[in-house]
Amino acid sequence: MMRIRAITTRIIHQFLRDKRTIALMFLAPLLVMTLMNLVFKGDEYHPKIGLVNAPAQIKEKLKSSGTTIKAFTLKEAKSQLKKAHIDGYVLFEQGKVKIYLEGSDPKVNQSVLQALEQLKDKLPSALKPIVYYLHGGKNLSTFDNFGPVLLGIFVFFFVFLIAGVSLLRERTRGTLERILASPLRRSELVIGYIFGFGLFTILQSALIVSYCVYVLDLWMAGSIWWVLLITLLLALVALSLGTLLSTFANNELQMIQFIPLVIVPQVFFSGLFNLETISDWVSWIGVITPLYYGADALRDVMLRGEGWSAISADLGVLCLFAALFISLNILTLRKYRRL
Repeated sequence: MMRIRAITTRIIHQFLRDKRTIALMFLAPLLVMTLMNLVFKGDEYHPKIGLVNAPAQIKEKLKSSGTTIKAFTLKEAKSQLKKAHIDGYVLFEQGKVKIYLEGSDPKVNQSVLQALEQLKDKLPSALKPIVYYLHGGKNLSTFDNFGPVLLGIFVFFFVFLIAGVSLLRERTRGTLERILASPLRRSELVIGYIFGFGLFTILQSALIVSYCVYVLDLWMAGSIWWVLLITLLLALVALSLGTLLSTFANNELQMIQFIPLVIVPQVFFSGLFNLETISDWVSWIGVITPLYYGADALRDVMLRGEGWSAISADLGVLCLFAALFISLNILTLRKYRRL
């Protein structure tokens, strides 16, 4: 009994000395549950629908349903749909009703069609609307829609964790101190780690992308080379962020503790869930996270078939994140040696 008490006492003392572990144990679940509450209990999504040449009675019918609608000329409607400023538009032309959907999100497509269901009683019984898709199609599945975001999440998560733990082991085993005792500069050390891990991140990205596209048959409307470039930049950001945060951890457990603080919020605000249904006071978190831009670029390429003009801004932001984290890596190494 005395030995059991001694072990129990030792464990309690270890926890009491590690304030970070105690804080993460009690606060991290509250943070995650709060984020889940904000995401899943957000406002109901109301589709944005454009109307072209619509009769007045149709407009009134849709307004009464709470759906966001706006009248456009045909040219304006096409432009707004291409920019994804509206989810779809209805064209009334020569006695026909045509529905044009943005198409990249099956749930949004369904919400638009459901909103337009109430128009049936205002249309002649023999008149059946024709549905067109700008992107995707009626065969686009939920997995096809989530796939690009999940692709970015998995690449980011595993690179972040492996890179952080690897550098942490270098430090705890004394390897880092011995390396820094040489004439090697901090910048050379950081760049060397980036290039070393970079080789494996290239192979990892190529494997994951190829498997998802060619084996899982994930929807691919654009060029796979753009997808590879985006995942490589995401991996570079994750690599530099993982090595940066590892300098603030004393063991593998503390490195893992960064996951609910760094990875989980990015997952919720990466676009996996519709950010328009989340309160404005918290949705801003997404725009300060790398995954938000990586997932946006992946969806533009894979679901909408876009190229450089559409993803250049996202890629630029990812490059800025990588440069920032690499610079901070170099600065934080001062705590181990001043050069």
